[in-house]
Amino acid sequence: MANFVFNIAKGKAGYYATLPATNDALVIVWLETTGLEADATLKDHDTLAALLAGTSNEQTTVGRKTISSGLTLTVDDTADTFNFDIPDQTYTTPTGNAISAFVVCYDPDTTAGTDSDLIPLTKHDRTWTPDGNTAVLQFASGAYTAS
Repeated sequence: MANFVFNIAKGKAGYYATLPATNDALVIVWLETTGLEADATLKDHDTLAALLAGTSNEQTTVGRKTISSGLTLTVDDTADTFNFDIPDQTYTTPTGNAISAFVVCYDPDTTAGTDSDLIPLTKHDRTWTPDGNTAVLQFASGAYTAS
């Protein structure tokens, strides 16, 4: 489950999870432990480019994952919530600097966009030091819930 929803995405994260555009996707971006900004600062960034222009560093060795299918979207009328889940993501032989978090971003056009186009949706705390062993990112409680 997300630790927080970025201010720019409040009220929109569920919509973006439906992948409403022709060439859109969600993108997982890992953030290094070193330089990671506090949540109060991170949540104010409106684009991935703005987030990375601060002190937070992307852990580029592990690499980004683009998800354009397999999302599970659930409206729960009993609990009055909307939930979306991302399929498990496998990282084969990941290496590099220690990680403390990742963000899920919405990319409105995977064919022509830049980091200035990516909208950060959710931030997830995840401590990990990639050591070359295959790792699986699982969203045990789903990626996001709106109520």
